[in-house]
Amino acid sequence: MNVEEIRDYCVSKFGVEECFPFDNETLVFKVGGKIFLLMGINANPIQFNVKCEPQKAIDLREKYSFVLPGYHMNKAHWNTIVCDGRATKKFVFECIFKIALILIARHIKVCLSKDCLCSIFSNRMLTRITIFFF
Repeated sequence: MNVEEIRDYCVSKFGVEECFPFDNETLVFKVGGKIFLLMGINANPIQFNVKCEPQKAIDLREKYSFVLPGYHMNKAHWNTIVCDGRATKKFVFECIFKIALILIARHIKVCLSKDCLCSIFSNRMLTRITIFFF
């Protein structure tokens, strides 16, 4: 696993933005302004903090030695995943996908309630998005 693979996977998801709000080494991914993943681009081995539902965060830490409490984060909601060969690509992408999907769905729901997506998407596309996420 490398930084580019994780980055490419994150930005391939609908509504995901990337930025460097803290420094030139910490890559951050957001949906609707909410951070869901932080990654040091020069870390060796590669590791990243990913948001997680509290009980799932604990379960993952108990099950996998490469999943640690979120470094410099709220330990209840964040895990650090160390990509040193023990974590499979499938596992890493599933962790990212699950939280990204939750945040994307919340963001779309908020935008639909504010009618802010109507100018961006056609009604047909909004219907498909709504059916997919809800």
